[in-house]
Amino acid sequence: MADRLSETPRVIALTGPYGSGKTALMEAMLAAAGATGRRGGVGDQSAEAKERAMSTETNFARLDWMGDAYRIIDTPGSIEFSADAELALPAADMAVVVCEPDADKAALLHPAMKRLERLGVPHMLFVNKIDQARGSVRGLLESLQAVSEAPLVARQIPLRDGESISGFIDLALERAFIYRPDGPSEQAEIPAGETEREADARFHMLEQLADFDDHLMEELLSDIEPSRDEVFGDLIKETRAGQIVPVLFGSAANGFGVRRLMKALRHETPDVAETARRLGADGAGGAAAYIAKTLHAGQSGKLSIARVLGGAIKDGATLTGPDGETSRVGGIFALQGAETEKLSEAGTGDLAALGRLENLKTGDLAGEGQSLHAPAGELPQPVFARAIEAGSRDDEVKLGTALNKLAEEDPSLSFAPEPDTGEFLLRGQGEVHLAVAAARLKRKFGLEAVTRPPATPYKESIRRSATIRGKHKKQSGGHGQYGDVEIAFRPLGRGEGFRFDEKISGGVVPKGYFSAVEAGVRDAMERGPLGFPVVDMAATLTDGSHHSVDSSDLAFRLAARQAAQAAFEEAGPVLLEPVYKVTLSAPSASTSRLTSILSTRRGQIMGFDAREGWPGWDEVQAYLPQSEMADLIIELRSATQGVGAFEAEFAHMAELTGKLADQVSHQQRAA
Repeated sequence: MADRLSETPRVIALTGPYGSGKTALMEAMLAAAGATGRRGGVGDQSAEAKERAMSTETNFARLDWMGDAYRIIDTPGSIEFSADAELALPAADMAVVVCEPDADKAALLHPAMKRLERLGVPHMLFVNKIDQARGSVRGLLESLQAVSEAPLVARQIPLRDGESISGFIDLALERAFIYRPDGPSEQAEIPAGETEREADARFHMLEQLADFDDHLMEELLSDIEPSRDEVFGDLIKETRAGQIVPVLFGSAANGFGVRRLMKALRHETPDVAETARRLGADGAGGAAAYIAKTLHAGQSGKLSIARVLGGAIKDGATLTGPDGETSRVGGIFALQGAETEKLSEAGTGDLAALGRLENLKTGDLAGEGQSLHAPAGELPQPVFARAIEAGSRDDEVKLGTALNKLAEEDPSLSFAPEPDTGEFLLRGQGEVHLAVAAARLKRKFGLEAVTRPPATPYKESIRRSATIRGKHKKQSGGHGQYGDVEIAFRPLGRGEGFRFDEKISGGVVPKGYFSAVEAGVRDAMERGPLGFPVVDMAATLTDGSHHSVDSSDLAFRLAARQAAQAAFEEAGPVLLEPVYKVTLSAPSASTSRLTSILSTRRGQIMGFDAREGWPGWDEVQAYLPQSEMADLIIELRSATQGVGAFEAEFAHMAELTGKLADQVSHQQRAA
């Protein structure tokens, strides 16, 4: 067994696009370390993941390699579950970005690379499925460089045997290796025909390293061959500092290059102390931990997956969250996929599940006896919604509780009542995201939820002024009912809401009834002649009469409602639809598709520009009716290889006329 390089466990996160092979790589690493005897035994085993053949949540595993302890975080690749990666990655000492050897898919890496750069997590690139590569590796690296701020430094060059790739040359070691399925690569002599290519590639690697090392630059300018120790020293230092992104090749499915990757991780992964500094926990006096994920695990209750950044956390310890509230640890567990093992404590560097931390949430930094504050993650804005209700009336209360727990597990889920439509909306990152949430409601909480597309909160207003008299008179023995009002109605500008005033002279309507008159108008505004709430209108009480015995608040309220209902018909009702200001972003090659999508959805394009900080990406700004946004994200991702995104904010209400307005109004009145 090799000497230990670290006294504490180190955490490696696997990230990258959907389908790149992250889970396969984790399982290959576990198999190489002897932590599992078979493939597919530790990956995401949830029913939702199996059904869709994709990871739907972060998965965790443990292994020992050459005497050192490692904890693996396998994050989902789908952009719909990106919040899991956003919140789990800060716990990692090093990230491995997994990608495919296809230059046409390089843009798919951009979201993952930008996230790591923003979070400050050192990372290296593992080009998976290298046995399936067909194009030029140099061309692939040029395409990949466009998505990375730091230079990509190829640590290896592939060796070809005819059309297939059979191994690689390690440029730092200056040795050739031949792939062996599920076993260590076999060292070999560098083929005679490859020596010139190896020399060119190695010199290019050294030039890249020398950009951050003046001594190495002087050696290269003086034609002095740097020592191997110096080269490895620069690789370690510059990788840990995030100045470079090393690139390695392999095939997780066959075990190719996996051990070489693990050896690079062994040397180049920073210690937990660096991670603690990055998260602001290096000054903690006692134990400190970062919550990377929250789970609700049946009888085990709430589990907080925590990276211990300093000290040791024992069962029963009290941790203080950022807001000062405390929680007592109720159980500590090691994680290996879906399996758990009880521990007595979690030491510095470890990644473990802490039970019953009720006052801590994902993304929190907790201290023993003190409050700590981690940099806030950037959760994506919801882009897809469904109206949701319990399948049974008996489950209505349970549904709210269950959704609270799902939102704790996945903070990119949100739910709230929609005041304008009366619906309860579940919002998230896409169709699959919300379908998985509904499936989890059934599996974990036994709740059958009914979902449907949300209604659009249309409104209506009036086009012109009208003055209407309304009278409510009823006599049925004893005191009768009498209310008589004349009200002038006029339209207001968009967004001005409702105003009520009075211009009564001579006390024809006593002051005490003014509020009842306003209430009657508001009653009528709840549903106008087109079937929707009325907005942007002023009502002025100008005349009326009363009876000293039969007048009452109710009578004047009914009279005012009658006047308002008649006025809405006479004043030219108009349907209003909510319009949002949207910003769509995608690789520049897809910009024409974005404009086409907006045009077919009645969008008013305001302009487009390069996306700041995202080379090769564009942003398109437009005004888009809310009714056209329900499935916008589905079409947008379909047109952009799954990486397109948008942000939206309410802009204004706009008139809707013609056949579409007639159709909306007809459907509403028929409902």
